[in-house]
Amino acid sequence: MQIQKILVPVGVVLLLVVAYREYSWAGVAMALSLVVTWILLHFTRMLQVMKRATNRPIGSVASAVMLNAKLKPGVTLLHVVAMTKSLGLLQSPKDSQPEFYRWTDGTQSHVTCEFKDGKLVQWTLERPVQPDTDSPVSGA
Repeated sequence: MQIQKILVPVGVVLLLVVAYREYSWAGVAMALSLVVTWILLHFTRMLQVMKRATNRPIGSVASAVMLNAKLKPGVTLLHVVAMTKSLGLLQSPKDSQPEFYRWTDGTQSHVTCEFKDGKLVQWTLERPVQPDTDSPVSGA
């Protein structure tokens, strides 16, 4: 179980208890307004990321190589969608763990990301094999 699922609610309850003990009901009202503001900020960020992602095809990215360079273990799926400005193309069965998403660029290079509980675990960059065009031309 993720520690955040426990710590965030416990932190909110502790904030409310301390606010009540120090400032009575006015403190509780202020603490609740801070919690609601925090929730609304996260919700607004999520909506902005999704709004930007609606303008691009699913699974597309400007450069798979640049995406590969920017990825770090532990970032959330929402963060990766914000970086790519596109929803990833789901490669794994729906509602199964881990989840695999793929982003492809115009050169058919693609990055496949593995997410466990919404956090990036690992990723692979695959580039298409290009024919060798630098070979010297033999002439007579």
